[in-house]
Amino acid sequence: MRVFVTGAGGHIASAVIPELLNAGHEVVGLARSEDSAAAVKALGAEVRRGDLADLDGLRAAAADADAVVHLAFDHAAMAAGDMAGAAAADRTVVRAFGETLAGTGKALLGVGMGRGDGNEHLAEAYGANPRLATGRLFGEFAERGVRAVLVGIPPVVHSTRDRSGFLPILIRTARATGVSGYAGDGSNRWSAVHTLDLGRLFRLALEKAPSGAELHAAAEEGVAVRDIAEVIGRRLGVPAESVPGERLAGHFGFFGGLISLDVPVRSERTRELLGWQPVEAGLLADLEEGHYFEGE
Repeated sequence: MRVFVTGAGGHIASAVIPELLNAGHEVVGLARSEDSAAAVKALGAEVRRGDLADLDGLRAAAADADAVVHLAFDHAAMAAGDMAGAAAADRTVVRAFGETLAGTGKALLGVGMGRGDGNEHLAEAYGANPRLATGRLFGEFAERGVRAVLVGIPPVVHSTRDRSGFLPILIRTARATGVSGYAGDGSNRWSAVHTLDLGRLFRLALEKAPSGAELHAAAEEGVAVRDIAEVIGRRLGVPAESVPGERLAGHFGFFGGLISLDVPVRSERTRELLGWQPVEAGLLADLEEGHYFEGE
């Protein structure tokens, strides 16, 4: 298949694109900068210059492809506190893709959650998340002749390629404050997946997932945040301590609203459907390897 990938210069795409190419697919990656274009080219993919604001360009790229893998999202706006605006812009992009592919049977893969797939805990945790409405769009397009597939990505996607995710944020905060912090007793859990395992899942989803599928890419159901903080604290030589609720925003900045997140995710259905078996290092083992603490 000829596959158009957005966010092609990003962390997740760095694993998705090689997986697709190694499986014999052609890949066209969207790049908005020279640096991103160089990264996409280095992976072996064809480069299409542009950005998510160019809806006509996105429609043309989708029409010229057999499938679209939409990985891009405005994380800068999210970090600045405008999650609603970032999600609204994402819905506009998904709608452009979906309307272009409607009636073709072509695949549209995206990131998110639509209905929770029967997981009440997930539905409750993400109920107020503006991105949920984006996920519902996939359900609508699945009924309009698009092989629409959602991939629920865990809060932590870890590997040597991770430079801006949850773990780097916690490490930078611990370095800046002298405390490796967590909320409450730190028993809240984050599901996790290694970048390479996630890349394999996207390739399998493209090749096997039926229309309307909602997949969960958790290699680990849930790792206690206190356990993560303790590894970080030991590695940096700072104490791992609970940060009082009234100080979370001051201590963690925008991340204060996420540190208490408790989202364990089970992925048995996804593994059975796709034959996906994670094989890479787990979150804590990856932290212990030390690469997250190098270079600063």
